Amino acid sequence: MSRGSSLTRLATLVLAGCALALAAPGAAQVPAPPRPRATARANFDVVETTIAQVHRAMRARRLTAHQLVQAYLDRIAAYDHAGPNLNALIVVNPRALAVADSLDANYARTGRFAGPLHGIPVIVKDNYDTFDLPTTVGSRSLHGAIPPRDATMVAKIRAAGAIVLAKSNMAEFAFSPYETVGSELPGYTFNPYALNRVPAGSSGGTAAAVAASLGEIGLGTDTGNSIRGPSSHEALVGIRPTIGLTSRAGIAPLFLERDVGGPMARTVADAAALLDVLAGANDRRDTATARAAGHIPPSYTAFLKADALKGARIGVARNISNRPGADSEVLERFQQALGDLRKAGATVVDSVNMSFMDSIQVGVCNGFRHDIEAYLAARPEAPVHTLPEILASKKYHPSIQPRLEAAMQDTTSGQPARCAEVSASRARFKEALHQVLAQNRLDAIAYPTWSDPPRLIGDLATPAGDNSQTPAPAAGFPAITVPMGYTRGTLPAGLQLLGDAWSEPRLIALAFAYEQATKHRHAPALFPALGR
Repeated sequence: MSRGSSLTRLATLVLAGCALALAAPGAAQVPAPPRPRATARANFDVVETTIAQVHRAMRARRLTAHQLVQAYLDRIAAYDHAGPNLNALIVVNPRALAVADSLDANYARTGRFAGPLHGIPVIVKDNYDTFDLPTTVGSRSLHGAIPPRDATMVAKIRAAGAIVLAKSNMAEFAFSPYETVGSELPGYTFNPYALNRVPAGSSGGTAAAVAASLGEIGLGTDTGNSIRGPSSHEALVGIRPTIGLTSRAGIAPLFLERDVGGPMARTVADAAALLDVLAGANDRRDTATARAAGHIPPSYTAFLKADALKGARIGVARNISNRPGADSEVLERFQQALGDLRKAGATVVDSVNMSFMDSIQVGVCNGFRHDIEAYLAARPEAPVHTLPEILASKKYHPSIQPRLEAAMQDTTSGQPARCAEVSASRARFKEALHQVLAQNRLDAIAYPTWSDPPRLIGDLATPAGDNSQTPAPAAGFPAITVPMGYTRGTLPAGLQLLGDAWSEPRLIALAFAYEQATKHRHAPALFPALGR
C-alpha cells in the first residue's frame, strides 16, 4: 500500500465514541483504532489549563505528553459527538498518542523539551494543510484529500513540539462569519456556553473545542472576523496579526489580500506563546512575510506585564460600539470594560473620530475563484481543482450555493484598473487609521468585538453585531479580542483592541493587563472535568 493511501485510510480512523458521528451520511463506517497501551492516568485536570501549567507538571514528572493527549481524547469522546454533542471536530488524529510517546521518550532520554510547545495538543482549523490528515476546508467536495505538505504554520508548531490533535469544523470555504456549518461534518457546531447558540464563524470549530477544553490551544484564520468573532463568542483570546507576520502558505484562501492566520487560546499568555512560534519573516511560499523583517521581537511573552495599562491611551470608537441594533447588555459590558481600563491606569479617550470609515470604501481585488483555484492547483491529490468542478460535484452545503455561483462571475482579478482602485483605497484607509492613532497618541482603539450576543442556531435575521469586518482587515493592522464579561448570564462578550501595524507587542501587553485586572473568563458549565 502506498504512503498516501495508507495515510488516507489512517486519517479516517477516529475514537470509538466519535466514529459514527464523524462518518458522512451514507458513508461506510470505519472501525475505531485499538485502545493505546495502558498507562497510569495522570492526576491532572486539563480543564482551563495553560501551557505553563502543563509544562510545570511535565518537568515535575507528574504528567507525560501521552497522559495529556489521552485526557483530551477522553474529553473529545465524552463531549464532542456524545453527551453535549458539541460537533466541533471533523477528524481526530489517530497518531496523536504515538507522537506523544515519541516526545516522552525523547524527554526521558535527554531531559530537554522538543521546543516551546512540547507535548501541547493543538486544534487546527480544517483550512490549514496537514500532510497526515485530510484538509477539506469544511467541504465534501474535498473529502479525504490529504495535502502533500504541511501549511507553514502547521510545520512551525510541529517543529516546536506541538501535537496536531484534531482538525476542527469551519464555515464551508470560510464564507460565513455568523455560523459554523459545512458539508464535510454534518450539522452545526454549537456554542459551548449555550448549545442553542452559534459559535460565530468561520473558525467556530476551533473556538468551541478550545473553550470546552478539548484541546490546549488552537489555530484559526481571519479574513474579516473569523479569529476574533468566534473567540469573542467563546470567551477566548484571539489575535489577528498584521498581514505578513504569519505565513498564509498552505492555508486555503478566501480573499488572500485580507487572509491571515493566528492564535486562539484561553489566556493571553497562551496566545502570546503560540504567536512566538507562528510569527516569521521571509517565507518564500508567502511573499507578504517579507514585510515582517525587523518587526518580530525575541518573544511576545516578554510583554505580559500586569501593569501595562498604566499610562496607556485607549481611544473609543463610538461609531463602531454604538452601531444601530447594538445590544444594551453588550454596551453595559463595554462601559464596564472602559471603567476597568481607567482603574488599571489607562487614559480613555472617549471618543475618537473614525469618520474615514464612511468616506473611504475598500473592496477586494482578487476574488474567491482566483484565490481558491490557485490554492487547489498546488494540491494534486484533490478531487476538484476549479470552482466549476466544485459546483458540478454538488458536494457542498446548500447554504453556500449562492456564494459559489456569485464567485463564478467574479472577474476582478482580471481587471487591472479595478485592482489599482482597490489598492489605492486601501492605502488611503490605512493611512487614515494610522493618523487617528498617531494624532491622538493612542496605543489602541477599543470597541466590542460583537455588539450583540451570539445568535440562536439558524437565526440569520436578528442583529448580528459583527464589528470586525472593516478596520483591521481593510488596513491589514492587528487586533486582539479578550473576554469582557457575559450577557444573559452566560453568553460571552469580547473587548477588541486595534493597533497600528506591527503593534502586537503593545496589544498583547494591554490585553494581558486587562485580563489580569478583570479575570472574566470561566469554563462553560456544560463541559466539566470528567467524573464530576
